[in-house]
Amino acid sequence: MTFKYPGGKTYKTKQESELVHHFQPSYGNRGMTLEEDLNATNEYYREHGIAIIHKKPTPIQIVRVDYPKRSAAVIKEAYFKQASTTDYNGVYRGKYIDFEAKETRNKTSFPLQNFHEHQIYHMKQVLDHGAICFVILRFTTLNEIYLLDANHLLTFWERQKNGGRKSMTKQEIEQYGHYISLGYQPRIDYIKVVEKIYF
Repeated sequence: MTFKYPGGKTYKTKQESELVHHFQPSYGNRGMTLEEDLNATNEYYREHGIAIIHKKPTPIQIVRVDYPKRSAAVIKEAYFKQASTTDYNGVYRGKYIDFEAKETRNKTSFPLQNFHEHQIYHMKQVLDHGAICFVILRFTTLNEIYLLDANHLLTFWERQKNGGRKSMTKQEIEQYGHYISLGYQPRIDYIKVVEKIYF
């Protein structure tokens, strides 16, 4: 399946794999991804009246569909209608919340190439309007999760643009971020950290 952004650029991203996963059956779950854990956490928050946070849908334009059987349609080609912003948004205690979630298998740093210019610009706009904006970062092989305020991410992004390192070190994330301990229900209780640092 081919996905292209406006202008014809083919772009292999997490969103593309999400779309493939959405439109085609999976062959077994090999462990919960960060997205799945966050979706379950957000469902818990909604059901218990804690917060209303949703994953933003990715708008696509379907171009070509095959019908191998009458009862089944397979999407063969689709285009992103627009560049995406961040993964999640919603409301907690009357404040707008907007955040991005990313994973890396790297143990010592978090590559900034995981973020896109339009996402950084969007986060800056959210901050300029006084809302809560952050990123949730998972070091997959270490099974460690951190919440990092978007202001710090913007600082690291500017450092990169000015010729500095192209990643955030794990030590920097530990220094400026906030560790989120894993639980059962909710799985990733990031609202506890949000409460601590923003309220």
